[in-house]
Amino acid sequence: MFLRHCELHNFRSWDHLSLDLQPGITVFVGANGQGKTNFLEGINYLATLRSHRVSGDGPLIHEGTDSAQLAATAVHNRRELTVALDIHTGKTNQATINTSPCRPRDIVGVISTILFAPEDLSLVRGDPAGRRSYLDDLLIQRRPRLRGVTSDYEKILRQRNALLKSASMALRHGYRTSAGASALATLDAWDAQLAHVGAQLVAARLNLLRDIAPLVARNYAELAPHSRPAQLSYTSIPQITVEDCAASLPLDEEYLEAALLAGLAEKRDHEIERGITLAGPHRDDLTLLLGVQPAKGFASHGESWSLALALRLAAYDLLTADGTEPILLLDDVFAELDRYRREALAAVAAKAEQTLITAAVGEDLPAELHVAATHTVSTVGEASHRISLLDGILTDDPTLNVPSDVAPSAYMPGSVESGGVEQENVAPSSADQPEDGDRQ
Repeated sequence: MFLRHCELHNFRSWDHLSLDLQPGITVFVGANGQGKTNFLEGINYLATLRSHRVSGDGPLIHEGTDSAQLAATAVHNRRELTVALDIHTGKTNQATINTSPCRPRDIVGVISTILFAPEDLSLVRGDPAGRRSYLDDLLIQRRPRLRGVTSDYEKILRQRNALLKSASMALRHGYRTSAGASALATLDAWDAQLAHVGAQLVAARLNLLRDIAPLVARNYAELAPHSRPAQLSYTSIPQITVEDCAASLPLDEEYLEAALLAGLAEKRDHEIERGITLAGPHRDDLTLLLGVQPAKGFASHGESWSLALALRLAAYDLLTADGTEPILLLDDVFAELDRYRREALAAVAAKAEQTLITAAVGEDLPAELHVAATHTVSTVGEASHRISLLDGILTDDPTLNVPSDVAPSAYMPGSVESGGVEQENVAPSSADQPEDGDRQ
């Protein structure tokens, strides 16, 4: 798969961007804070309806406007599809496929992407929420219908938490009062719904772990051959592991549902006391192990980067094996990696049908990258209201274009005009040290 064309309007720092793309490696070079990450975020958001940086849509919309527009034309197996999304503040987002209106969730899967960014270090060192999102995002990319399952679970969870808070006193009285009995009956009903939908989500996650665990282990071994082997474990209430998947396929969702009901019953008194749901897939975690020790707290900096990269490369391998090779988005990550890991990532980028890379300077990129096109990203305007420019162009209207102060060659050795083909490899690096969108 590759993108032939993309557009961003009023998306973060981009007032207007209309860009033709081609297969192969395209590099976007510019100083920090110019809008390179915003561009890749827009592409990834159009593919997944999630931002890797924020949880809400508000920050995605350019300051002073009330909506943003994203659009892209993807080519897969010689078939073209154009998806477009309007992101609004305070009302439902709107989407189209080939100009035909659809639900936003229906565009998920039309474009397939894998984004690797500096924030991915939190997959290893951060809170469980990031690792749950890693699983759920990949689930939805493989099976877009599962977005409905995750959305339903989130709605049920909100309603159950609202009951635990609003009926706290009645629930504490229990069956001693009519209000308490009524509140407990309502809580039982929400328990049943939470366990039913939650079992579907847990089953999907565990089946995904069965598929991806060996890919993570293989990629990690290639990136860090002298380190301990990487393993994945799923932590839940009750405890269910990847080994359970291998023992019983397909997973028995009725068993998982009963287990979740038991977990909710066990936690009920604490839930009533605290006013929050304490059992369910929203509390689960993907535990990353190196040998027998959790990577969080025990992995070195280099091991953490290798494991984060192994998770993303495993997702890339899995989607490719499913029949759709994703577009690879690499956001300023080469500067974070040592030479060995840069070369390993460059080898993957070279094999991908399309790779979009951002970098502060060309020297951050490995010499073996064969770049098809290079663009510069800069900004114009005051610091509080900057607008991003691609190759010094503000809009398609030539009378409003602002010339760039820095020529492409100042950033990237061998670079040419926008959309051109580079004749030489990028200069080698000198740093060799180790190292929500679908509102219903």
